[in-house]
Order: sequence, then C-alpha cells, then structure tokens
Amino acid sequence: MRWVLKIALAAATFSILTWANPVRAADGSKPLFASDDVLSLTLTGPLDTFSRNIAAKPVSAVLKVDGAAPETLPVNLSVRGITRRREDICSFPPLRVEFTQKPGPSSIFKGQKRLKLVTHCQRMADYQQYLLLEYTAYRLYRALTPESFNVRLAKIDYARTDGHALTTRLGFFIEDVNDVAKRNGQERLRGVRRISASQLDAAAAARFAVFEYMISNLDWAMTAGPAGEDCCHNSRLMGPEGATGASTGLIPVPYDFDETGLVNVPYAVPPDGIHVANVKVRRYRGFCVHNEEAKAFLAQISAGSIEEISLRYSGHIAEWKTELIRNAAIKGILNQALEEKANLVNAAAVAAARGLRITEECKPKKAADDDSVLALRLKTSTEAHVVKGSVLNHA
Repeated sequence: MRWVLKIALAAATFSILTWANPVRAADGSKPLFASDDVLSLTLTGPLDTFSRNIAAKPVSAVLKVDGAAPETLPVNLSVRGITRRREDICSFPPLRVEFTQKPGPSSIFKGQKRLKLVTHCQRMADYQQYLLLEYTAYRLYRALTPESFNVRLAKIDYARTDGHALTTRLGFFIEDVNDVAKRNGQERLRGVRRISASQLDAAAAARFAVFEYMISNLDWAMTAGPAGEDCCHNSRLMGPEGATGASTGLIPVPYDFDETGLVNVPYAVPPDGIHVANVKVRRYRGFCVHNEEAKAFLAQISAGSIEEISLRYSGHIAEWKTELIRNAAIKGILNQALEEKANLVNAAAVAAARGLRITEECKPKKAADDDSVLALRLKTSTEAHVVKGSVLNHA
C-alpha cells in the first residue's frame, strides 16, 4: 500500500482532514477519539495574559461544547511545549487542558483528565494550513498502526474571561499517552531516560523510522530523552505491564511533527548535529540492525494498485466549477502514488489513459456556514474496502 502513504502526502498539500481507519472506533478509543467529526468549542479564560514561564501555575477557564450535545466544563489551562512556548515563535502557544471536574458519562470528554491542545500559533492563514498538515501527520501514522496517538480536530472560539472574543481558529487534541498504551494492551515506560537499540521492538522501530523519513522528520530519538525527562525525544515508549528500564520489545510512538518537511513551518530548522540544508532534506535515521524489518514494512505497504478515484464535493465547493479542483487532486495522486508527470491541464486525461475510473458527485451546502469539503475515495485491486480522506479549505 505504498500509494496510501504517497496519496496522503500529496493530498496534504491542500490539507487532509480525515484519513479513515476502519478499526479505530472499535479499538477502545474513548468518545473524544471515536469520531473524526470536527468539534465546535468555545474556550473562555485569561488567554491573552497567561504566563509562559514553565513554573507558572495553571489558570482557570471554561470549555464549552457546542452542537447537538452542548455542555460546559471547568478546566485549568497551562502553556506547554518548548519551541512553540516562545513568544517570538508563537503569539498563541500550545496548551495543556486539565479537567477540574470529572466529565459526565454522556460527555464527549468522558474519561479524559489532561489533554494536549495544539493551537494555531500565529493568526496568519498560513498557520492554519501548518496546523492541518501536522494533524495530517498524526492521521497518517494512525492509519499505519494502532500503536499511535489519536487526534481530534476542533473549531475553537477563543474568548477572554469577560466574554470578549479573541479569535476563531482550528486546533486539535492529542490522546493521552497512557490511553494509547492501554488501547494496545501495553504500559507506558516511566522513569527511564535512555535505553539501547536492542531493547526496541524491531518491527515497531523500523516502522517508526520509515514514517519519519517519509514525512522528512529529523527531530526525534527512539533511545534517549532530554535531561530530566522520560525517554524519548518527541516519542514515548510502551512495553508490557511492569515494563522497566531493562525490558525488551519496547514500542516507540512518535509525536510532535511541526518541524517536519511535510509541515515546513517558518521556524523549522534541522537539529544540531544533523548537517542538511533545511528540514525538507530527508535523512534516514533508523538503526541498521533493523534494516530487514524496514524492508519488510515497505513490502507490506507496497501491495495493490489504484483502480478508481472518486471525488465528492460538499458545502460551498459543490457550487463551484470543479474541473481545476478535480485535476489538482488527480495530479497529486498520479504524481506521488504512480510517479507520473501530470499537470493541472492533463491530469484527468492521464488517469483515463491509465484505465483509472474517475467519478464525481456534488452535495450542495445545507447551511450558510457549512465548510467546503472534498472527500477522496480510492479503491485498489487488492482491497475491497475504500480508503477515505477529506480535505477542508479553511482560511
């Protein structure tokens, strides 16, 4: 299924919002991560005054869920992160959301205690696209393995404590690492800063390294963490119950993808000691001892060929002339997945010459504020089900 990875990378250039995983809703994910629907939230608190100091105390705020099942939840907020914590990098930093009261049994946040919230960083429209691309990276890895972080996208209205509106931007929640471990019958490894490569599960380590190479990520480690923190840098380790620093078969789970070549934020630079021109220059950083597992993983994901591409336009986009949008989507798929050299003019013709079936469907908007969504459905010669992705154009 190499095309699955390449299609996702191509579609990411115009912001993938959903990459379907048919087992995700039934794999033990809590309600927040059992659906891909975009949440509508309001977060009210001292959002324009809280301290970025790592020792600062959390501040009180209110999280309101809008929509069919509205609810209001008291929360504490604190600034998190390293690079994005800095005011010269992000005018609006990433947050940690802690629920001060246990969410009720019908709450979308049932079972949640503390969550990371990835925010927009800066007000410019480009930063919404960077956020969506980072969200895409999480969804890509989630499509490859359940040993990964779930994420949930939300449209968030931010307001001061006095109710004054600050901004409305997309953000996304990241699943708690303990829930990732529990879903997979594992336990998070704690209190260990460094391990040896021989302690890693070879197949999981190879998958991790190939994925990081695919999205051009250099800023990670599987065997060591920063001073004073658990292993590892931009990843966490899981193992069997009772796992210790001497355990083997440890599974690395990656996170934090803003400084990848896929996202390519303006502040992204290669890590110290890795001598490349910029973060878009790939370098494979996996361990040589796992080369055979890496080859096996690549073979596993390279089976199958595309037979059909279906495009469904909904919202405002359904009222537009869709030829250019169609050709842009087909071009990305052909050039990345099938190594063609299609362009915006000939993409549909190239697909037809390859014998690919192209279908289109328009679903007009139901409400004035409906988002424009392009859903891509692709069918292969070896799989009866359809892999789905959605693209949102959100300024």
